[in-house]
Amino acid sequence: MRNQSDLFYAKILLFGEYSVLLNSMGLSIPYTHFHGELSFISEDKYTDRDFARRSNLELTKFLKFLNSTAENFDSQLNMSSLKQDIQNGLYFESSIPESYGLGSSGALCAAIYNKYGRQSIQNNSQLENGEIIRLKTILSKLESGFHGRSSGLDPLNSFLKVPLLIYNQNKIEQVTLPGKKFGENSAIFLIDSEKTSNTAPLVQSFLDKCKTPQFSTLIKEELIPRNNNCIINLIAGKKRKFFENLADLSQFQLRYFTQMIPESFKDLWLEGLQTSKFWFKLCGSGGGGFLLGFTQNYSETKAFFKTSGHTIVTVYANEK
Repeated sequence: MRNQSDLFYAKILLFGEYSVLLNSMGLSIPYTHFHGELSFISEDKYTDRDFARRSNLELTKFLKFLNSTAENFDSQLNMSSLKQDIQNGLYFESSIPESYGLGSSGALCAAIYNKYGRQSIQNNSQLENGEIIRLKTILSKLESGFHGRSSGLDPLNSFLKVPLLIYNQNKIEQVTLPGKKFGENSAIFLIDSEKTSNTAPLVQSFLDKCKTPQFSTLIKEELIPRNNNCIINLIAGKKRKFFENLADLSQFQLRYFTQMIPESFKDLWLEGLQTSKFWFKLCGSGGGGFLLGFTQNYSETKAFFKTSGHTIVTVYANEK
């Protein structure tokens, strides 16, 4: 029987995309609909064997990264055991879409740390901030083998499996979200853009723009306050203020982050703002993957998107 502690979930950054790079607040949740676990290729295993072989090859490349850097990973991971298991067909059996902003590599790193970590920090709700930050630092070093640079937030969320309130890069707290306070038909959902996203060039473009005083001022004086207010009001259960700030944030992203929004969804994004039926925001870096949606009338929203030919996936819902 499957051990749930061996499952590692996708993550959704509800708020904080891009702005966390400039030390804004962030709010991240584990998304159990997509998940993965370490497994072994075997003759009697019913799975996608081509996927398993590709995953094993990626782990072989990852092991080379661990062995080639100046970082002493042997002090943090049982490298000999990891190497032996990869040679024996270790792979990551995962339903998490890749290049969709849902933390597929983060879940893999969390699984590796859980299985091979030396004197690893245990997952529990009583972790103090210092332990959480130390864990994030270790996981960021692991995930850098996939992205070149990692904040460690994705694997941290997958490992701890609870919502995380990110005050800044040095203060993170495990929290509970008061979803029921937002109405019996409210919901958070994903909508598939049906195209993959490449995070690195989008992030670099954002950082380059931040070097210009005008854009930097927009981020600091408009984006970050909207982002932080959404988080503060969501956690406090202040429904009216939350949706007001959410609408402002959605409007800001449509205006200033237009290159991150798939062209075919810009009209839908605007329609949501104009009708207040739903509100879109970026899910991760954007450019493709999923868009993140919020609504106070989920039954009506689902019917609308079904008519328009789009499939939506529920993240959280208080349905009638």
